[in-house]
This record gives sequence, structure tokens and C-alpha cells, in this order.
Amino acid sequence: MIMMKSLGVGGAAGDGCRELAFHESALSFIPSGVLQSRMHGRETSTHLISSLIALLFDTLAVFGGLWMALWLRFYTGWFAIDPAKGIPSKLDLLWLTTLATLLFLVVFRTLNLYRRPHDGRFEDKIPRILRAILLSFVLYFAMENALRLDPGFSRKALLISVGTVSFWVLLQRYLIYRIELHSVRHSPIENRVLMLGTDATARRLHHAIESDKFLQARVQGYALPPGESWPEEIPEEQRLGTLEEVEQILSDRDINHLVLSDIGIPRDSLLNLVLLCEQRYVDFHLLPDLFRILTSSIEVRHLDGIPVMGIGQWPLDRVGNRILKRLFDIAFSSAALFFTLPILILAAIAVKLSSPGPIFYRQRRCGEKSECFDMIKLRTMVADAEQSGPGWTTPDDPRRTKVGSFLRRWNIDELPQFWNVLLGHMSVVGPRPERPHYVEQFKEEIERYMRRHLHKPGITGWAQVHGLRGDTSITERITYDLFYLENWSLGLDLKIIIKTLLSRENAY
Repeated sequence: MIMMKSLGVGGAAGDGCRELAFHESALSFIPSGVLQSRMHGRETSTHLISSLIALLFDTLAVFGGLWMALWLRFYTGWFAIDPAKGIPSKLDLLWLTTLATLLFLVVFRTLNLYRRPHDGRFEDKIPRILRAILLSFVLYFAMENALRLDPGFSRKALLISVGTVSFWVLLQRYLIYRIELHSVRHSPIENRVLMLGTDATARRLHHAIESDKFLQARVQGYALPPGESWPEEIPEEQRLGTLEEVEQILSDRDINHLVLSDIGIPRDSLLNLVLLCEQRYVDFHLLPDLFRILTSSIEVRHLDGIPVMGIGQWPLDRVGNRILKRLFDIAFSSAALFFTLPILILAAIAVKLSSPGPIFYRQRRCGEKSECFDMIKLRTMVADAEQSGPGWTTPDDPRRTKVGSFLRRWNIDELPQFWNVLLGHMSVVGPRPERPHYVEQFKEEIERYMRRHLHKPGITGWAQVHGLRGDTSITERITYDLFYLENWSLGLDLKIIIKTLLSRENAY
């Protein structure tokens, strides 16, 4: 979802000044996180105290994790001690541990791990925390070698501490997160939101705002733009009035955030609305309809002095990122096939015994740039399930076997696709590959559908972890698929993998 930057318009009240001020405003497209930062408002003393508490507990967790690794290395007898080197003095170990802890805290601060209040769920933060920990270890190792510290941190202890530090940091951060979440749930609502517009995007944003408890926000209701009628999805008590009544609604409901999702309103009305929000200290947010399904930044290039606007380059358009993603795919898929081999063997036996037919099911799918390949899955349906042609899976699908229902529920049927990843047909994370039959259908019906095929499809994806699998909205899937491609990072891949392990929605 794209949000337009909050607008602050100054100047005199005259029409000419208002129009000049509006044209000089910087209207730049930015991610929806801006809405969160604006709703959080100014940093308070409570936020500062929360950040300092997080800093204190990070210090204890990192220092304790490093010291635990040193204890395991030198004082448990589990590892051999080189007689020529012996055990470093506790004073030396204390000095190294303190130095490393300080470096960790600097990295954590640089990566905004102390920003308060929180946004999103804790599992969404895990990849960023782990990335910060790994970066800290790399920087410490480089610093130790550059400064030629003697004695240095034991290499075995450093390796052990990757696990111990990660464990204690994640544990204490989860506990602090739960405490802060409990606190905001029992705190008064600070942000009262009015939605100007009644379309599906506005209603979805309504749900997203109230789902994030750290926003401490509540949507008071909706105002109806000119020429529209109330959709039945909006209950009567949330129908607060029309565009002409917005000023009264702001006063009656003590609104401090207004979100406009319909830019079809007259230009003069938009100008007046922006000025009204400024006069009443109401933060103004805009969901521009023209860019409803765009999530990437807008890029301006100059050709012979002529500015040309277009969509910015995607991360995976860069060869370095594609190499990094491919290396991750190979490493992760190899490990996944190795560690899940016993599960695959048991599942294969169960499939064979549950119903007649092959163990594996090969299905033709469209991959990168629409090149077709055979995707491999464990068979979860009866052998003749598609005699009458391809069809979507549905809840209580009669074609599924009992074993197949279990395999789908726990995503076990997807495990053989790691072989497709090793062959280069797929990636671990990406838009799900579609069947050629549906690609031919959707490319004519759905705008920007073929852009999802510019890169390799995945075993799991951003749409799937949001419950968009099986017979669900294709248009909505495209929005999530394009968001992933336009915002790819290795951290986002890790986040999706973690969410996949926890996601069961529409797994039928």
C-alpha cells in the first residue's frame, strides 16, 4: 500500500496563497510505515524510558551470552585446552567481553533496534535482530584483527557465542515486547482516525490500523465522498457523514488523523481539506488511487534536461542481489532437504499406503519470464483428481486424501520443491508459480499480472503468509507479490520463511 506523505500547508488564507502553497508542497510517495510514525507522534518520556530499558537488557543479554560462551569453552572441560596458550586470565576475558558488548550496542543503535514505540509483531522483528547480531560478530572479528588484540577472543568461543547471544537477546526482547504490548493494550486511545472514502482499500487499512495495538489508534468512522453511496460492509454506526460535514465530524469526534482514500474529490475541496487539517492540527494522509497497486519508489531521470518519471529499479534487477539470493537458495534448500529427509520418507510411505497412484505429483507451472517447468509435490489427491481439467483447491475438497489433508495443513507436500530450487527453476521465496492455463487467463484480465513473472517463483511468498492461497483473490495476490519483488531483501526472505512455519490460513 502506498501512502502520500503527510501534508503541511502554510501561508495566508486567500485563494491565491493557498494554491501557491499547495503547488510548492512536497508530495512524495513513501511506504505505509509513515502512517505509523505520524500516528506515534512525538517521542515521549515513556518512549525514552522504554528505549533505555531495552538498551540495559540488551547489554545484559549480550554480555551474558558472550560470557556463557567463554565459560563453555574454557571451564566446562568439553573442549581441549592448548597447553601452550592455556586459559586467558579472567581480566583479559572481561576486557574482550566488554569491548564486544559495546560494539554490539552501537550496531543495534545504528540499525534502529531501540526505536519506540514498536510497530508490527515480534516475529516480524526476528530477521532484523538476527541480522544485527551477525553483523556485530563480523565487525568485532574485523576490529579484533585490525587492532591485533592479544589475547583475542577464542574462535571456538566466538562461534559458540553466536548461539548463546542470539538466544538471550531474542528471549529478553520477546519478554520486553510482551510487557510493552500488555501496557499499550491497557492504555487509553491516543489517535482517533477518520476515513474519507469507503472503498475496499480504506476498509482494509481500517483493520490494519486497529490490529496494530502499538499505534494506540481507533477508526472513529467514515465520511462519504461526493457521488458515492454507502457500501453494505460499513455498519450504520460508522457512517458519520459526507465530505461537506467533515469539519463538524472533526470537532465532534476529536479527530487527529484523517485518511483520504478517494482522490476523485474536486480539487478545490482537496485544497480546503488540507488547510482544514492544518488549522485543526489534524495529520492528513492520502491513499492515491492512481498508484494503488504500486509499492516501489518513483524514480525521476533526466534526458537532455527533460525529467522523465518512472518506476524505480527493483532490488532483484541488480546482479549482485540475484547472486546473493541464489547462494541463499542453494544453501537453504540443501539444508532443508538434508534435515527433512526422514519426514519426506515417512510422508512418501504414507502417501503410497493411503491411496493408489504415484508418490510424487508433477505439475506444469510457469516460472521466470513464463518459462515452463515441472513442479514436484507429494501427491495429496486421488490419482485422477484432474480428469475434468485444472481447478482450485477448496475447503473440504473431496479430491484430497486423508493423508493429503494432513500434508497440506503442515506444508509437508511442498518439501520436494526444494529440489526445484536446486535445479534453478524456483527460489525459496517468491511469487507462487501459476499453471499455464491460468496464466493465459489472468494476463488478459488482471492489470500488471505478468510483472510477477519477471523473477523466479517461490515455494512460499508474501501473499501466501497472508492467507492468499487456493481459491482466493488473484488481484490481491498480485498486490502482495509485487510488494515483495519491489521491496526484496534477504531479511524479508527470512521473515517470510519464519511466517510460513507459523501460517496455516487457507492451507487446504
